[in-house]
Amino acid sequence: MLFNKKVVVVMPAYNAAKTLEQTYNEIPHNLVDEVILVDDASKDNTVDVAHQLGVHHVIRHDKNKGYGGNQKTCYNTALQLGADIVIMLHPDYQYTPKLIPAMASIIAQDLYPVVLGSRILGKGALRGGMPLYKYVANRFLTYFQNIMIGQKLSEYHTGYRAFSKQVLQAIDYEANSDDFVFDNQMISQIFYAGFEIAEVTCPTKYFTDASSINFKRSVTYGLGVLKTSVMHRLQLWGLSKFDIYRGK
Repeated sequence: MLFNKKVVVVMPAYNAAKTLEQTYNEIPHNLVDEVILVDDASKDNTVDVAHQLGVHHVIRHDKNKGYGGNQKTCYNTALQLGADIVIMLHPDYQYTPKLIPAMASIIAQDLYPVVLGSRILGKGALRGGMPLYKYVANRFLTYFQNIMIGQKLSEYHTGYRAFSKQVLQAIDYEANSDDFVFDNQMISQIFYAGFEIAEVTCPTKYFTDASSINFKRSVTYGLGVLKTSVMHRLQLWGLSKFDIYRGK
């Protein structure tokens, strides 16, 4: 509990057996009420490790539903458990759990309803191992998105995110893609619904066991990001209506 608000951490997992323990052990369990791990039909023993660690809720998809599909299960489960604040933490240890208190506190004190852990704020992205092509793509896509959406985020592509339950209850994330572009569609929905987003500086960590999509998938993701940005602008202008902005 934090300021009498229930804090739930959700972890969308795929082949995370090697890094799950390190990630889980750094979660501030004195602040976090419950942890949910959703395993997307991993080929390793992620589920076994989660049970051994005592993760409160372990859900396994019999078939791989994709990164977006995994998050849908995460958020639905968190809301069913009565979460007031939901923090998505990747179990691959790419994002430090030590930022959870700061991110949760911003929401708990009603400063902002959404907080992103940004790898771009500051100058540590490349030093932390972010591949140059990903850094350049991140900067270009973020610049384009800020223009099209009318915002000023440092990056739209972080996987470290915290939400108030009001945000998750307001946007129709079920209408989003089950693939990686889900993340971008969600930010677009949040801004379109009138919510503000805060950012905190997050150390960048790229290493062998950290999950990362390959170049081909990155191109597909990038094209999806461009499409989402154009959709957002057309929706703002009233020239088109897209299902992802209909709300619940």
